[in-house]
Amino acid sequence: MIKFLVDSGSDYDVHEAEQKGICFVPLTVDFGDKVFQDGIELKKEEFYDRIVNRGQFPKTAQPSPDKFLKFFNEAKENGDEIIAVMISSGISGTYQSAVLAKEMCGYDKIHLIDSLTAIYCIKIMVDYGIQLRDEGMSALEIVEELERLKKRINVFFVVDSLDSLYRGGRLTKMEAGIGNLAKLKPIVSIPEGKVIMLKKCIGRKKAVAGLIELYQQVDIDSRFPNYAVYTYDKSNMEMMIDKFAEKGIPIQNSYEMGATIGTHVGAGCFGIICIGDRLF
Repeated sequence: MIKFLVDSGSDYDVHEAEQKGICFVPLTVDFGDKVFQDGIELKKEEFYDRIVNRGQFPKTAQPSPDKFLKFFNEAKENGDEIIAVMISSGISGTYQSAVLAKEMCGYDKIHLIDSLTAIYCIKIMVDYGIQLRDEGMSALEIVEELERLKKRINVFFVVDSLDSLYRGGRLTKMEAGIGNLAKLKPIVSIPEGKVIMLKKCIGRKKAVAGLIELYQQVDIDSRFPNYAVYTYDKSNMEMMIDKFAEKGIPIQNSYEMGATIGTHVGAGCFGIICIGDRLF
């Protein structure tokens, strides 16, 4: 049997993962007063309540190799294969923990994929992998397809407040302060696994126009839907969906980002995930 494994950086709902037979390994989120297993002990509602209403800034930590080894040993005993799609090695050390666990297990039917991305992008990859498995593909064939797919996933999102980028070391305090006063709304992405700034827009409307401009440069693969993503507050995302609809661009689903990326971009963030030849 071919099984899939994800970490909580995928933002995969743990209950949906269990229903689909997907192994789930949580990162930890440290608020100082308490440490949580992301997606299991810490739900998105509490995460955003802590950063928005309590003014707390968390740190995330990768799972230990032992967290993966449990699933790898079970697969070895049962003769199963595992395809593990991990949060980008440019964001977290989670992939390296999985590599160490595979070495400890000594089983060559464990296939590790560094997604070079995070959030719903990983779920898109895993859901597609499950489809290919059910169509009869082998594990190696699925891995090849997912390696190709990950290079075609575009994610563009607008950061509503620069405070999280400052706390995460991506902006100085002065840059964040000036940017907030100027209502700067940067558009960021995570190509090759690192959060980078693509555009600097003044105000949400111009930021949405910037998202549309970026989307229209992508040679869209119509086999996959477009996904809207947001953090905490849906209103920005809903405005974005309306503006995309005015341009005849459908967005079929929306999804709230969790702690792993929410730590970097804060509340009020919104954006789009689309599949096609990657721009960056």
